[in-house]
Amino acid sequence: MSTKTEYSKFDIAYLKMALEWANLSYCKRRQVGALIVKDRMIISDGYNGTPSGFENCCEDDSGHTHWYVLHAEANAILKLASSTQSAEGATLYITLSPCKECSKLILQAGIARVVYIDEYSDDDGIAFLRNKNIEILKIPKEALS
Repeated sequence: MSTKTEYSKFDIAYLKMALEWANLSYCKRRQVGALIVKDRMIISDGYNGTPSGFENCCEDDSGHTHWYVLHAEANAILKLASSTQSAEGATLYITLSPCKECSKLILQAGIARVVYIDEYSDDDGIAFLRNKNIEILKIPKEALS
């Protein structure tokens, strides 16, 4: 009998890919990556960073994140909105659990499931999604190796 929790090989693979996507972020404090997957197809991706047309600098001189930096899941949802795909029933794979603001976008986009690695400093976003019957799964980083 195994004491290690078994996770779907697809959940593990997509989270590993989200970690790679996080490496594309220019943010110094924390790099976050996100993938939106539907029917085992990646339909969108994103990482945290500045909006198009801004300098790729996420923090000010004192190390605080600029207010206009977009979160990875927001970037993935916005990218999806300009395509012909729909997030209805999809899974969001993200390296950091969503904040309150992004949780509203996740619900509105029709995402049915959120799989993440690390906890955001405030768990109100996760509580909101759970309350709206969005499936939530945390997979610790150790399980990805």
